[in-house]
Amino acid sequence: MTEATAPRITANLEGKVAIVTGAGRGIGRCIARTLASCGAAIACVDVNVAAAEETVSLIQAEGGRAAAFACDVTDSEQVNSVVDAVIRQYQKLDILVNNAGITRDGLLLRMKDEQWDSVLNVNLRGTFLFTRAAARYLIKAGGARIVNIASISGLMGNPGQANYSASKAGVIGFTRTVARELASRQVTVNAVAPGFIATEMAHALGEDALKQIRERTPLGRLGEPQDVADAVLFLASPAAGFITGTVLRVDGGLAE
Repeated sequence: MTEATAPRITANLEGKVAIVTGAGRGIGRCIARTLASCGAAIACVDVNVAAAEETVSLIQAEGGRAAAFACDVTDSEQVNSVVDAVIRQYQKLDILVNNAGITRDGLLLRMKDEQWDSVLNVNLRGTFLFTRAAARYLIKAGGARIVNIASISGLMGNPGQANYSASKAGVIGFTRTVARELASRQVTVNAVAPGFIATEMAHALGEDALKQIRERTPLGRLGEPQDVADAVLFLASPAAGFITGTVLRVDGGLAE
């Protein structure tokens, strides 16, 4: 795989169909490519369809199967339409990865309504809308998986990110509740909580901030997108069949 390392664990996802939101870049692109490399057909969902199509091209070049779908994850009608379109194309759905997310950082006293609303809408409402739309198909799949991308900010908080931290804490609470609701249908629901990962979002913080983050992180480095993708792959695989309602931290020990 180019622009990413290959998965460092193995899993057989042949015959599986996965939706990955926010698949156009960064962690989402790496997750999509990782699941595809293990045999899953990937519905690459992104508000930027051109970026999603780039991910599809990479997957196809690596011998995988994928298709791009444009979607604003905050729009209920668009979400329902995309899930229905995936079912029409692939006739089934086995895995949902709710990865789409944004930041609009600012200190509480200076935070505008739009900064709060946009982050909660994309990060939390989007996770809810896709989960609700996909659940009726996932319960038919037998052994289906939902993996939500949270954040250590949702566990420990982070100055300047009241909106982001609240949204990701909400994702964690949502994950634990839906895990209980869908357990009787053999659908597992888990979350991955990344720390600081080497993506465009992290590098926008500037080198001084990144140096401090590395110093605070026990493992002494930023994570890589593949670190998160491997965690998602594990939770989406048959090996995680008795794990549900959990939050898997991928943070180099930062949240301890």
